[in-house]
Amino acid sequence: MPKSLSAFRATVLIGWIVLCVTGILYARMRGVPFWAAGPALAAFLVAFPFYLAPGFPAARERIGAARLPLFLVASAVLPYLICTMGAIPFRWISVAQLVAVALAFGLWYFVLPSCAASDLGFLALFALVMLGNYFKDVYPTPFPKVEINIIGRLTVFESAVLALLVARHEPDPGYGFWPTPKEWKIGVLHFLYFIPIGLPVALAIQAVRFSPPAPLWLSLGTFFGFLWVVALAEEFLFRGVIQHWMERWTGSAGWALFITAAIFGLAHLPFRQFPNWRWVLVAGTLGWFCGRARNQAGGIRAGVVTHALVVTAWRTFFK
Repeated sequence: MPKSLSAFRATVLIGWIVLCVTGILYARMRGVPFWAAGPALAAFLVAFPFYLAPGFPAARERIGAARLPLFLVASAVLPYLICTMGAIPFRWISVAQLVAVALAFGLWYFVLPSCAASDLGFLALFALVMLGNYFKDVYPTPFPKVEINIIGRLTVFESAVLALLVARHEPDPGYGFWPTPKEWKIGVLHFLYFIPIGLPVALAIQAVRFSPPAPLWLSLGTFFGFLWVVALAEEFLFRGVIQHWMERWTGSAGWALFITAAIFGLAHLPFRQFPNWRWVLVAGTLGWFCGRARNQAGGIRAGVVTHALVVTAWRTFFK
């Protein structure tokens, strides 16, 4: 445990340095004044250790089920309070909203039994908060192109992960921020497997079309942004949780893979427009390859690599 906690502390320190440099450069490029950039950057720095904690087993053990509700309330409220120091106005109703959603996740499996009905309700709550406009008024935009409501979304995702792993005692699906060499290999291979199938399908149904290549720095930023945030969140939810539950409920790994891929595709129905059936097909195909990578590697990080590579290739060469 001490070694794992040391790794957590080192990661926090490195992450703070990277976030500071990135935030300052972004503010200068966009002409964001200090009164907006300063509190927003400080809020991300405060939120960062909370976001990292689920990825380190020793940190999860330190939190424990008994401390979980308090930890989630702190992770939700503290970044907001920092933001109100000049970037956005303070509102008690916003504090109440943040406390309410944190306690909903933190107490869910204390109040309700661990069964299929409560699990489905938990997923419904997560989807409602993430897909709705829950944080629109909590984190208003302080300055053009300074979208800080992502802090609320990161908090919800972190809360869901901890509730499932710590309170629900779900088996760890390999949740973490850096894949092993084996996971990198399997993830890259499934990305290569996806290309001759997913790309012709996407082009044939006009889900994507070619565009001038994006700059290398933007592609790298996209890859790591998805590897550590978006793809990680979606792979944990779909391959780490839903696919695992489907295996348990159906008794078949094959059916679980197919059903989860279909659900993943349908989750993209509102993407860009509603209904976007083209993207359902593309995302469902990607979901199948990510699920297969997860099965082969024995954890979700291989699927995270596949997912992040596909999205990076799409955003680099297509639109």
